[in-house]
Amino acid sequence: MASIRQRKNKWQARITSKGFPPEVQTFDTKLEALKWAREIESSMDSGAYQNQSIANDQTLHAVLQRYMEEVTPTKRGAKREAEGIRFMQRHKMVQYSMAKLTPAVIASYRDERLKTVSAGTIIRELSILSGIITHARKEWALPIANPCALVRKPSAPQGRNRLLTADEELRLLDELKPVHRRSPWMIPLVTLALETAMRRGELLALRWENVNLKAQTALLPMTKNGTNRIVPLSRKAVTILETIRNERHGAVFLISYMTANNCFVDACKRAGITNLHFHDLRHTATSRLAEKLPNVIELAAVTGHQTIQMLKRYYHPKAEALAQKLG
Repeated sequence: MASIRQRKNKWQARITSKGFPPEVQTFDTKLEALKWAREIESSMDSGAYQNQSIANDQTLHAVLQRYMEEVTPTKRGAKREAEGIRFMQRHKMVQYSMAKLTPAVIASYRDERLKTVSAGTIIRELSILSGIITHARKEWALPIANPCALVRKPSAPQGRNRLLTADEELRLLDELKPVHRRSPWMIPLVTLALETAMRRGELLALRWENVNLKAQTALLPMTKNGTNRIVPLSRKAVTILETIRNERHGAVFLISYMTANNCFVDACKRAGITNLHFHDLRHTATSRLAEKLPNVIELAAVTGHQTIQMLKRYYHPKAEALAQKLG
């Protein structure tokens, strides 16, 4: 049963009902207090009651922190997700309680971020935030609806279609030659990427015990998709691996991610190559492989794409080449 009383300039509603914990809330007007009390009593009667004090007491900052400490470390992309969460924790949005976290608050965050970052970044951030709130609702019994579900996401940016030309490849490899303290690992790393369409992370994680030069295969125990994959190696790929001089155990490429990235960026600058990312080598390799493997199922088996839709983002046939096929 609800009781309403005035406390200074506020109105306090208190509900006590057998079998439920007491509910207390303070409002600016008596009408708001009565309305809230009727809604809570109605939800108790219908069996849809949820204790709102949990959502009132917890801020978004606290929920983000708990998720980052308990859930994020169990993920493969833990480092990147933790960076995204820490950034959100620096925004004023996290000061809201979970009960007050409305779609309008999140939409305001979206609009503010769009002034400085790309739509793709915002889409990833909203996806992280939505996943955290969904987890809190399911696992921690947070009694709120997910406000992210009502927030419009920016249009997804068009995928990159930058390919490395034959002339650029020659200039890039020339600038990667191991002279003047340049890394001896970069030429085999780049040429193997162009020959196999393997991701940079997959190449840097490649180990000799998973390479069978005789069978022309390389096992990737864990890929971006969370599954293992056996990559078929061409004769050229085998030759590239045979030129690598190390102890033939442990990691194939003895170079860190950041060093490889810096070497690649610097070589592109020296070669006068603009707007080229290392991941564009995967696009280039996929398009080249498609000329040898017109069967998309076989092509996907080599590149590791799990859907044809994703494969289409990486396969960029030239209109001239298609015209030749048409006759």
